Amino acid sequence: MAKTEDMMTINATIDIPAAALQAVVENAKRMAGKDEKGVYRIDTHGKLCEMISAFLEEKDFLAYVQDIDNYR
Repeated sequence: MAKTEDMMTINATIDIPAAALQAVVENAKRMAGKDEKGVYRIDTHGKLCEMISAFLEEKDFLAYVQDIDNYR
């Protein structure tokens, strides 16, 4: 990931498939596991943000938005 000082946290409204959200929640819960009371202690919202940020970096979002042809 890029250096922290080069990044900003924003709130945006985006459309994603319901199945993608379901996959993030299921996988995050699977990775976290249940605590001694059988409760999952995982911030699924935070995990979703992390996953989207990783995807945008991997797919070079900066280069995408710098290309004027993508503004159609």
